[in-house]
Order: sequence, then structure tokens, then C-alpha cells
Amino acid sequence: MTLDKVKPGETVKVVKINNTGAIKRRIMDMGLTKGVEVYVRKVAPLGDPMELTVRGYELSVRKEDAAMIEVIQGGKN
Repeated sequence: MTLDKVKPGETVKVVKINNTGAIKRRIMDMGLTKGVEVYVRKVAPLGDPMELTVRGYELSVRKEDAAMIEVIQGGKN
């Protein structure tokens, strides 16, 4: 499952980032690294962007970037 498919109110754990180079580096620099828990706070009406809580701070991510991040259910709320 990818992050763009997660519904608001759910917590997931990052498994893998499916990209290389500068885009992967930018995503990792935002704190989205393997093993981190991500809480999906809300999604904009048209689905883009997503508002996330990662490592105790708020982060907005484009749906295009969220589609590159593989996650699994099982994070805590």
C-alpha cells in the first residue's frame, strides 16, 4: 500500500521509498524514512496535498510524492 491511499485519521509505518536521486533525498530530508510512523491528519478536498504528522511536526506532501512511499498498517494512534 502507498501513502496516498491512506485515509485521514490512520497511522501507518513507512516501509520503503520507491524512487532514487534527488526526489528520494528530498522525501527523506522531510523526515519520511524507513520505520517512521506517519499519522494522516487530513487530505485536501481534491486529494492534494495531504497533511501529515511525522516525528512530532506537521508536514504537507503532494499526492504524487505520497504515491512513492510504501507503508504498512500497524502504527499506533
